[in-house]
Amino acid sequence: MVIRPARRTVTVRLHRQAQRLAALEWRRLVRFTATSNRSGPHGDLIPAAGSRVFGYLAARLLPGGLSALTLGLLGIGAILAGVLLRGTVGGTVTPIEFVLQVVIGAALLMVPVQAIPNIAALDLKLANTLLVRSPRDALERRVDELTTSRAEVVAAVDAERQRIERDLHDGLQQRLVALGMLLGRARRSADIDKVDRLLGQAHEDTQRAIEDLRDVAWRVYPSALDHAGLDEVLTMVAKQFSVPVRTSYDLPVRPPRHVETVLYFVACEAMTNAAKHSGANVITVDISGRERVVKLRVHDDGAGGADPSGSGLRGLARRIEALDGWFRIDSPTGGPTVVHAELPCE
Repeated sequence: MVIRPARRTVTVRLHRQAQRLAALEWRRLVRFTATSNRSGPHGDLIPAAGSRVFGYLAARLLPGGLSALTLGLLGIGAILAGVLLRGTVGGTVTPIEFVLQVVIGAALLMVPVQAIPNIAALDLKLANTLLVRSPRDALERRVDELTTSRAEVVAAVDAERQRIERDLHDGLQQRLVALGMLLGRARRSADIDKVDRLLGQAHEDTQRAIEDLRDVAWRVYPSALDHAGLDEVLTMVAKQFSVPVRTSYDLPVRPPRHVETVLYFVACEAMTNAAKHSGANVITVDISGRERVVKLRVHDDGAGGADPSGSGLRGLARRIEALDGWFRIDSPTGGPTVVHAELPCE
């Protein structure tokens, strides 16, 4: 019984190492095959799928051996060239030997010249065959991602509704109840001064209730985005934090409404987390765009150590992934914390 857990541990480690080696080979191919695909030459790298990864590493011995043989031939050619040069300078090489050595050297040179492109093509073919998802695999993966994303979005919406209900119940509703009691006391009182005081207090409570209602409405949808735009809205929000917030906005055109909305919520959540939990001295929000992609970066100089699996950060990731975006958080212990997000803007 002790052997089985140990065997499982060894198997997991072997799979991890195999995946790392395969990923290293993949990055090499991406770099030297002049491709712009960040995932790989012709598709996405398969995650730790043991049999195919191990199969690729085993098949990689063939182009690796051919590459070693090619380098050996080049080395032999270099040695013959040195011997020929030395003999020519020393006068110990006859014309027939010189011609023969040149022919042999040219042959040794032509073999690697012809072999190197073919070996590279073989290496690339092996990678695309064993490490790249087939169109069917890619489609199945996309369906799984969409199914998971849909379920997470539904869960996030339900959680948001529950939070709004709590805010209304614990905040606005209690304030309105207190306001009604104040107005009732004022109605029953015969003392003019007391009535004026109670009405003044009721007026203040009404203003606070309006502010609470506005805050809840903004958490549902920031209506100011419709007429002010994301730049101005984030600038207004930044002024509400006790920590200094610097905003930078550099987009050539205004993004679609749904993209602006997601960027707004992600930026606000990231700023709120930084102001409450990181102990930051300054928060920086940068929004830029290139090639139909909008990029968001929120940086704070706080203590770091944010948990990416937390409900708040996971909620940010779900919002981004629902629009086929990309999300990452870097928060080493000691800081800084940087939230990255990219959204297609088409």
